[in-house]
Amino acid sequence: MYQIDTHDKVVELRDLPQMDPAAPLPALVANEQYVDLIYLIVEQDPDWDGTTSTMVTTDTERGQVACIRFDRVWSHSWGAPGDETLVSHPLAARGLTYYSVFEVLNSSWVRLLERMNSVHPRHSPSFFDSARHFIFTFHDSTFECVADSYEARVARGSIASVAATLPSTWR
Repeated sequence: MYQIDTHDKVVELRDLPQMDPAAPLPALVANEQYVDLIYLIVEQDPDWDGTTSTMVTTDTERGQVACIRFDRVWSHSWGAPGDETLVSHPLAARGLTYYSVFEVLNSSWVRLLERMNSVHPRHSPSFFDSARHFIFTFHDSTFECVADSYEARVARGSIASVAATLPSTWR
């Protein structure tokens, strides 16, 4: 993992679909150009009395699925920490919280990637001017991505059915 410095600033992004905090079931479909992050969106059942729970899997046709497509991906990471250990993340003290989406401004990770790329004979620091660092804090994992842009959409179906359609949409 990257090491942060005093320049990293965490800002919550509120324009993306809110993940289900209990079971978002995040999944990735990726190639060298794109990363598609898929997860279940929080949906409140108006008839739920709080006494039962429903088990869901990636095949459960449950409702709405968020599809976040990252374009011109420089790097991505998925794994620990989850919600119980999020305090161990280097950016936790800067405002990283549970079940949310963030952008890291002046990211140490972006600057590290630019330095790594600097050995390329045609390197230019300006290649990284549009690189943005995103963090999604799920229930059991954290997803981070450095990409130039993203677009979000909401689909109906299961995680599996939505994931199966994604490679055909790559340009």
